[in-house]
Amino acid sequence: MRILFFFILCVMFLFSSTSAFAIKKNLQAVQIYTDNQLLDLIKENKHLSQVVLDECQLVQDIEARANKSKMPSYQFLWGDMLAYGVCVKKDIPLGLHYMHLAADQGLAEGLEQLGRYYHIGKFMQVDIDRAIIYLKTAASSNNLAAQIRLAEIYQQGYGSPLDYPALYSQLHHSLTDDKVLHKKISGLLSNLASKMPSKVIEQAKRTSYTN
Repeated sequence: MRILFFFILCVMFLFSSTSAFAIKKNLQAVQIYTDNQLLDLIKENKHLSQVVLDECQLVQDIEARANKSKMPSYQFLWGDMLAYGVCVKKDIPLGLHYMHLAADQGLAEGLEQLGRYYHIGKFMQVDIDRAIIYLKTAASSNNLAAQIRLAEIYQQGYGSPLDYPALYSQLHHSLTDDKVLHKKISGLLSNLASKMPSKVIEQAKRTSYTN
């Protein structure tokens, strides 16, 4: 009788321990990112890898924030996940649709990415004119990647000379502690300066062309 009682106690202990472990595991579930956290991940291009690191636990939450809350950061993330097939079935047209929704709300990272895609022909045909439109808007929101790519496009002879002063000003006032990037920006500024009168250059240095 005592042996049976002891056996029952052991079973109850194991059951309670397993339940406690399950509860603890649920309590350790991944929390949804705040808007600022997600924007930081996007700026560092770590948003997709973070979703994978989180074992795709947040797919439904991400989709809900993109569809119901219509948050541009989550529209961008959801669009990228669809376009590249990260944790969801790959759907390039739908992914681009969500990227456009994010860009339409003024998300600089979304604008820069679409501009880059039109420039290099990623997912769509190359369209320099559309690339410039997206990149100019992103550049005016202090997106350094857009400013650099736009300068490279101008360097190749595209765009209007009327837009050179604004981009010169943006790059002139840009901040970075990356020495290689700093050197690259200096070269782009020199190239833009060679296309403008000295008076226009001095005025561009004194004028802010960012939002």
